[in-house]
Amino acid sequence: MKKIFVLSFISVGYFLNAQSISNSPYATYGIGDVKFDNTIETSSMGGISTAYISDFTSNFNFGNPANNTNFELTSIKLEATNENNYFKTNYNNTKSTKHSTYLSNISLAFPLSPKVKMGFLYQPYSSKSYDVLTSETFKNPETNEESIHANRFTGKGTLNTAQAAISYNIGKGLSVGAKANFYFGNLYDINEFTVSGAEFINGYETKNNIKNFNFTLGTSYQKINTSTDNKLTLGATVTFGNTGNMMTDYKNSTYYYGTAETKINETIIEQRSINSKNLIPLQASLGAGYGSNNEWFVSAQLDYKKGEDISYFGKSFDFQDTYRISAGGWYLPNYNNFRNYFSRVVYRYGAFYERGGLKIANNSINKYGISAGVLLPFKTSNIQRMSGLEIGIEAGKRGTLNDNLINQNYINLKLGFNFADKWFRKNLYN
Repeated sequence: MKKIFVLSFISVGYFLNAQSISNSPYATYGIGDVKFDNTIETSSMGGISTAYISDFTSNFNFGNPANNTNFELTSIKLEATNENNYFKTNYNNTKSTKHSTYLSNISLAFPLSPKVKMGFLYQPYSSKSYDVLTSETFKNPETNEESIHANRFTGKGTLNTAQAAISYNIGKGLSVGAKANFYFGNLYDINEFTVSGAEFINGYETKNNIKNFNFTLGTSYQKINTSTDNKLTLGATVTFGNTGNMMTDYKNSTYYYGTAETKINETIIEQRSINSKNLIPLQASLGAGYGSNNEWFVSAQLDYKKGEDISYFGKSFDFQDTYRISAGGWYLPNYNNFRNYFSRVVYRYGAFYERGGLKIANNSINKYGISAGVLLPFKTSNIQRMSGLEIGIEAGKRGTLNDNLINQNYINLKLGFNFADKWFRKNLYN
């Protein structure tokens, strides 16, 4: 029989594989750590996308599908993320670290006509990968015998998203766009309880099988001063219309472990299944930006996500409304300076603050950070065909030390390639 040993508050059993994704113990709640919209271009600028229309013809905007007026080339993007998380809690003055590397974005986009653009994208939306053990020692006042009560929380799984986006340029600076989002995957949570000297473990398992659709509508308006090349951009998006469902299976049972983590003599106490449709809540975003054509751009954005109810170990858990404020932009020194390569590099910067939806012991689990990045153009790139190597970095903080909760500091490194060229077009001359 495998016994659960007494460890610190955060005892992480972590195994790297090709697509294991690191996250914090806060992933135990709801659908886990959200990784969505973590493309290098977006995250390097603090998360702005709602009022961001790229000056270059090779970047497709999935955050707001209306913002693709300038997109003219076929673009293939491949991106990977390296996460480095550092945890601390006042509970036994415990510290822990987690690291992982995973494929974070694959996209293909192309113009259907001068006014209509289309793109397809895959990203992990959220993930669970945690192993947390808590324990408490009890003393019998009559016999002075001590016993240890231990709870082990384990979670795993990834929720993925596939998107199909289309945009249409109405004219006179006004554009609209739409995006279909499909979420799929499996998420598992297990809460196990045991007492020292006991033969059996009591385990409560939650298994979520998710297949869900929703839709994003977006619009944008850009006014350009032709005499100065300065431009003002406004944008808005809303995500709504959940269809599909989440099948949740609960199982409460007793057992003990044999070899290879197999359960022996399992007795089921309770087992049931329910369907729910409130997995992905209503979301909305507003943004405004200002810049100079092919030189610089800065934008601010406000995001809102409606709080939802999530079933967690058979009980309803309420998430509060989430607000996020982002600001960022980019700068291109002088792309016509061919004597200095770094004058033709696109430099990105940003910052954000997010009031998290999770609230524990009257503490909101908030998050804030700063980011930066560069687009290093390939030798054959030019201002109209901006292919290159994307590099981004994001550093921030999440959580709190209050009430023995966990403070999470993180540094995420991102690396990707954007290959853009004129494809699927028939040459008029040989």
